[in-house]
Amino acid sequence: MASTVAINKAAPTRAVKYGSMSRDRKWALRWSYFFLTLFAIFSLVPPLYMLITSLKSSAEISAATNPWWVFHPTLENYIGLLTSNQFLRFFWNSALVSIFVVTITMLISVPAAFALARMRFWGSATLATGVFLTYLIPDSLLFIPLFKMFAVFGDWTGIQLINRWYVLLIIYPTLTVPFCTWIMIGYFASIPKELDEAAIIDGASWFQTLTRIFIPVALPGLIAATIFAFTVSWAQFLYPLVFTTSTDQLVLPVGIITSLIKGDVFNWGQIMTGALLGAAPPLIIYAFLMDYYIAGLTAGATKG
Repeated sequence: MASTVAINKAAPTRAVKYGSMSRDRKWALRWSYFFLTLFAIFSLVPPLYMLITSLKSSAEISAATNPWWVFHPTLENYIGLLTSNQFLRFFWNSALVSIFVVTITMLISVPAAFALARMRFWGSATLATGVFLTYLIPDSLLFIPLFKMFAVFGDWTGIQLINRWYVLLIIYPTLTVPFCTWIMIGYFASIPKELDEAAIIDGASWFQTLTRIFIPVALPGLIAATIFAFTVSWAQFLYPLVFTTSTDQLVLPVGIITSLIKGDVFNWGQIMTGALLGAAPPLIIYAFLMDYYIAGLTAGATKG
């Protein structure tokens, strides 16, 4: 009994300071809001400035008055672009390229990811890592050899791909397929192996297992990969700038710059308007499918 009392006296319990914990949580919350406010300012100020400028006339922009206020709002920039056949052509080219690139990317990346994630074979892990590493090569290093390859191909075959919008259907998948394959590998790896094992026992082929089991289960990952492919193909600037030059072959990002900047004259009102209209499709897609996009990107982080 005496020894027990001695032990208890030798190891006194520490009192929990609930007030201190409460103060720490309050400070953590305050710092969180502080950095969140900074992030919101840096993220929202550029599009806000674009919106304000797009509502100004050229005379008001040139007057160099308060850049953060519209004294005489007008929609002439929006009307001018939306009624311009040239701008609508840029928009149509971007839409065609994005739709085709997304389709090509998913047709390649989904079977490739399924094979690398579930059909284990020698070197599959190394090959999966190599697929992702190809995405890390910068565009500024790739466009020169790609341009030379297409030029030589045109000289040999007589089929000219340079200065044709459909050349982008071949080039863009070099950016979208590796990353989309990597996304889908992580998502397929997070799906329980019992599903495909049960399907194979029941007599299903690998193709039937992919189409009837994995694709419905992996819908968030598919949506994430689709959104990424669409965003890259819609917003890419360097490749269309290099491979297309004619006005009727340009896509929206390059068309806005080349058609609205004439010499040293910058039509800032229509440039800002075109940038806002060009950003609208990805913004709408992200607004409705953001939850699926996050789920697809984070899949496989704790499993696999």
